[in-house]
Amino acid sequence: MIKPDRSRWRSLWRDGVLLAGLVGVLAGCALIHHDSAPYVPIAPDEIRLANDIHLARDGWPSARWWSGYGDAQLDALIDRALANAPTMVIARTRVAQAKSDVELVKAGSNLQVVALGLIDREHVSANGFLGPYAMNDPALGFSGPWYTEGIVGVGASLNIDIWGKQRAQVAASLGVQNARLAETSAVELEISTDVAQIYYGIQTTYQLIDLLEQSQQVAAFAIDAHEARASRGLESRTFVEDARAQQLAVQRRIVNARAQIKQFRESLRALIGAGADNLPDIEPVPLPASRAALPSTLSYELLARRPDLQAMRWYVQASFDRIDAAKAAFYPSFDIKAFFGVDALHLAELFTHASQQFNLLPGVYLPIFDGGRLNANLNGARTASNLLIEQYDQAVLNAVRDVAKTGSRLQDLNTEAQLQTQKVQAVSFARDSAEAHYRRGLADRLKAMEAREPVIAEQVALLEIDGQRLSGDIALVKALGGGYRADPPVDFKPR
Repeated sequence: MIKPDRSRWRSLWRDGVLLAGLVGVLAGCALIHHDSAPYVPIAPDEIRLANDIHLARDGWPSARWWSGYGDAQLDALIDRALANAPTMVIARTRVAQAKSDVELVKAGSNLQVVALGLIDREHVSANGFLGPYAMNDPALGFSGPWYTEGIVGVGASLNIDIWGKQRAQVAASLGVQNARLAETSAVELEISTDVAQIYYGIQTTYQLIDLLEQSQQVAAFAIDAHEARASRGLESRTFVEDARAQQLAVQRRIVNARAQIKQFRESLRALIGAGADNLPDIEPVPLPASRAALPSTLSYELLARRPDLQAMRWYVQASFDRIDAAKAAFYPSFDIKAFFGVDALHLAELFTHASQQFNLLPGVYLPIFDGGRLNANLNGARTASNLLIEQYDQAVLNAVRDVAKTGSRLQDLNTEAQLQTQKVQAVSFARDSAEAHYRRGLADRLKAMEAREPVIAEQVALLEIDGQRLSGDIALVKALGGGYRADPPVDFKPR
């Protein structure tokens, strides 16, 4: 008769019990009652421009795009703003805060070790677990009921991240940190373009004042000429007063332009964080030629070059990791706790060999009934993620719209500039003819001076167009990301 192999049966029995226990543990987990489907991110074919929007130059902005204007004053102002602007300090602080959050979340998944020491003066209950120690019987080693217990040792704990909850939380915090870094680049782009807009607003106003002063000279000459004629009775004083009214109108425009420069300077001072007396003087320089360029295609390249879109992508990615963490919370969690040290009811015996203590506590924590907390947490994470996806999609469409509107406007301004240049040339012919007649004695000087006024007026109109073109040039740089460059993004994979 063959005897059964009892050790083998015991092994099979033990394995079966462990398997049944594991199945029971998993079956006892809280259940995901509902999880809505993720929203769909924007499709690549929606990230494009209309076929009729194009400029003469093709390409993306460079990293230090403003240096292409060749203006040392502008370079110094933008460099100073990027170093000291209050908004830049805030952005860098937010990055440092996100980095601390990452380190905090990572620390929660690492081994935790603490040293501890405590003294407990206690009265032992005669009816409790330590009832015998309530007696005062020195022969038996009891000196109750009062004892002074001492504990000294080292404790450790480790969470075992089987389902990836901690990993997902770390990934989410890293996503936020990356988003904050991209937001810092977005702030840099905002500051640099704002400084350039204000700076060239000042330069355009300088040139406007120069043209208005030329117009004022014409009006002053006309007043003197009409005054002389009126004093000799050759014409009425109506012409004098008309010339004076024109001069006053020009003076009013000059006063308004100088006030505009003051406002520009105060805006610039606040933007770069300058004090009341340490904003450098801005000397007049000629306006640079337009350098506007538009890429032939946008697609995912626009997503890689817009720091604000990159920041939103990272926030969306972090929301996916939060969903993973919320799902992992439905499963059992495991940890191991340990303690090694000494424990004694009498302080005199605390550091003896007999007082040594060692505890090893593997633990499993199983969510069964939580009142709907885990499902609510998952639903909240899913809703927040879907909201971020919708905000991201709208931000992408807004970015494409900004590029399209700015590029289209620049096309129109280029056409307007060409037409206005031709108009300036046309009225300049009449001015040159009047001055030629004056030099030959065929016309008086007043006619030659008055012929300058239409030219100045058309030059002012051309200056306004050039200022708008330069402003649009800077706006297009901002819409295209200002030289920011991240890795080309891949398709979202909502979870």
